[in-house]
Amino acid sequence: MASFLITHDLRKQRNYTDLYHCLGQWNAVMLLESVYLAELSGSASGVRDTIRRHIDADDGLAVIQLVHPFDWGTWGVEPAAAAWLKARSP
Repeated sequence: MASFLITHDLRKQRNYTDLYHCLGQWNAVMLLESVYLAELSGSASGVRDTIRRHIDADDGLAVIQLVHPFDWGTWGVEPAAAAWLKARSP
């Protein structure tokens, strides 16, 4: 399993239902409003391609693999996301 940071920018229609369902299936945790953390099998491009099926063509999406050990610092983020990061830190 690999750790990923997933961020999206839904532009014109902003239909989040399919995207949120996909992220929920993966047990992704919200770090910030449009930023999620997930532990998944596969590559960043594979995760991207799966998510692309749940967003519109004009939306933006970035999937970045976090390589262990990774350093991080947060402020004012969702408590579940801070716990996710802490559990995967050295």
